[in-house]
Amino acid sequence: MSNRLATEDSPYLQQHKENPVDWYPWGDEAFLKAKAENKAIFISIGYSSCHRCHVMEETVFENQECADILNKDFVCIKVDREERPDIDKHYQEVHNLVQIAA
Repeated sequence: MSNRLATEDSPYLQQHKENPVDWYPWGDEAFLKAKAENKAIFISIGYSSCHRCHVMEETVFENQECADILNKDFVCIKVDREERPDIDKHYQEVHNLVQIAA
């Protein structure tokens, strides 16, 4: 059974369309759902030739037990950094600021 990524054009998002994680592409629908259900957002940003992204998919996103936890407690968003470098840049900057503050 496909998730919401099945209709996306991105090759990276297409790679995750059969994950049991209830992925949303980046967009208003995901954020409105999170707000309506008072859930945190889980964002995964990657690209199709990333080795670590494939390892994460195999070990976590294809694992039904992990997917059940993510689906229950979060609204999950998958981002292709090659299509949305603006989003990737923003979260990289936030990560760097958190590292400096720690």
